[in-house]
Amino acid sequence: MVVGAINPVGGALVILLGSGLFALGTFLGQSERSLIAYRVGVFVLIAIGVVAAWSLTAVGGFGGNSGRSMWWGVLILPILIGWSMGIWGPGSPRWLLVVGIVIGLWYLALLAITLRFPGRGTGALPGIVLGTTGLLTIGGCIIRLRKRISTQPR
Repeated sequence: MVVGAINPVGGALVILLGSGLFALGTFLGQSERSLIAYRVGVFVLIAIGVVAAWSLTAVGGFGGNSGRSMWWGVLILPILIGWSMGIWGPGSPRWLLVVGIVIGLWYLALLAITLRFPGRGTGALPGIVLGTTGLLTIGGCIIRLRKRISTQPR
């Protein structure tokens, strides 16, 4: 999931495989049912987004000269939502939370790049979506890290 997040749309298949392995590992590790359900839910969200991304690619994309509105891109959002939830979700190790913050900062950098050099036909919208995902991921990771610190015995 971490490697695919460097390019969240192009790396969607890697993110899907990673989330599937994460869910399988949680199941095989005989974790509590709520954690297994959470990880499977993350996998399903990512799978829905990947199918939507491939389907849109197969019909020529969206926005620009494709003849389809940019709103069709909303169908790809489950990849980003599921990925973010998978990174800062319950049971995530500390190292994954730290990496999530770093990737969130990368997404904010992509926002800055797209604001500086907006794409033809799409403008800065893709960067705004990634920047928002970055902010939410950073926030989720920080909250999870703070909870972890506050529950440690002193």
